[in-house]
Amino acid sequence: MVDRRRFAQGVVAVAATASVVLAAAGCSSGSSSQGSNKTRGATITVALGSESPPKASLAAFTKQTGIHVKWVTLDWDSLQTKISAAATSKTFFADATDVDWSRVGQLGKLGWFQPLEQRLDTKAMAKDMPQLSSFTSEGHVVGIPYDASFMVTTVNKNMFAKAGIHSMPTTLDAYTKDLEQIKAKGVSKYPLNIPFAAAEGLSTYWYQTTGALNGTILNGAGKPQFASPGSPGYKAAEWMVGAMKDGLVPPGNINVTDSQGQQTLMAKGAVASTFSDYSGNVGTLYDVPASSSVVHQVSYLATPGANGAGPNLSNPDGIGIPTEAHYPAAAAKFIEWFTSTQNQTDFAGVNGPDKVLVNYNMPSRVTALNQMTAKGKLIAGSQLTGMLKNSSRPVFPQGAPSWYPQFSRSVYTNLHAAATGSESVADAIKAMASTANNLAGSS
Repeated sequence: MVDRRRFAQGVVAVAATASVVLAAAGCSSGSSSQGSNKTRGATITVALGSESPPKASLAAFTKQTGIHVKWVTLDWDSLQTKISAAATSKTFFADATDVDWSRVGQLGKLGWFQPLEQRLDTKAMAKDMPQLSSFTSEGHVVGIPYDASFMVTTVNKNMFAKAGIHSMPTTLDAYTKDLEQIKAKGVSKYPLNIPFAAAEGLSTYWYQTTGALNGTILNGAGKPQFASPGSPGYKAAEWMVGAMKDGLVPPGNINVTDSQGQQTLMAKGAVASTFSDYSGNVGTLYDVPASSSVVHQVSYLATPGANGAGPNLSNPDGIGIPTEAHYPAAAAKFIEWFTSTQNQTDFAGVNGPDKVLVNYNMPSRVTALNQMTAKGKLIAGSQLTGMLKNSSRPVFPQGAPSWYPQFSRSVYTNLHAAATGSESVADAIKAMASTANNLAGSS
């Protein structure tokens, strides 16, 4: 999976050009929040953090609907900035654009995106898209997941076997003991990858560990559920920081992000496991000779939990229609097409390389995953499909709060500080809980 917060590396030139074009478009004209119901003959602007679908695919869409597509690629940070700027100034930015799972609460509360249940059959979509619930806020669907992303545990089977471990762990305690054995046997000096850089990836790692211990982060009112020492969230923080202090995690990881750890440690055989990895990474990173030295050695492991397998917390990307869209009806037709089973299987490479959407993670539709698995196009397809259907859960069951960005900043800043030893786990948890309480009280 590509971390879209770092996608800018490949699109800087495109983003710079697009920024000028979109700024001009946004400033040149205000727009009605109603937009036009025109479809045939309309030209819509689609702005996402990925490259455009193949020209032939977009041409087929235009031939079918009469709708032309102007595609703009921007990095994740620039997308969020432009979405916010256009919404607050009530100017046009795009007809369809990114809806990140972590911003759903904010977008819904502020009314920056149109309710998609009024334009699409979202009830029918929900039956095939387990992660659609992550895009519901204030009773409205503000985005449709166009890829599936959820956190998984990955293990290097060869390294476990070299340490004499032939039965995979099912609980966090057993998992920890196995890592200690791998270290003691000299198979890996630092067997566990935890990205302790002060960045979003550290927050999501903690969410996944908390979920594995049967815990939640916030309740429906936004109040912290991790403040007491006996809570799963508190124990998760203790486990993560303890793993660093006990020498299970490389010391250099204090400044390593999630994607860096996956690419430079897990993919190079320096560590034996990543507890909170990206779904799809085995097929798109670890089994790719050009990027990995551990080809066919890494596999997915049912998340080790408190008493058995835990859930896989989801963090998918979605696409929605801004309130100020010029052609919302045409944008809805595009979203329906873009997220269809047929296109998802095409984008994932099932039907030939000429239909691939570059850096596409994995389909959000179960029907598409089933097709990929049946054709042998998805490594560990049955396992991943089962995780998506049965154990994938939203980080915030009631939806991400509108103040999520500030909360996440507090999480990764304080956990990073605890890992460096500049503050205790107790102080880190206290600061994180205080942030949540203050934000929930002011919302």
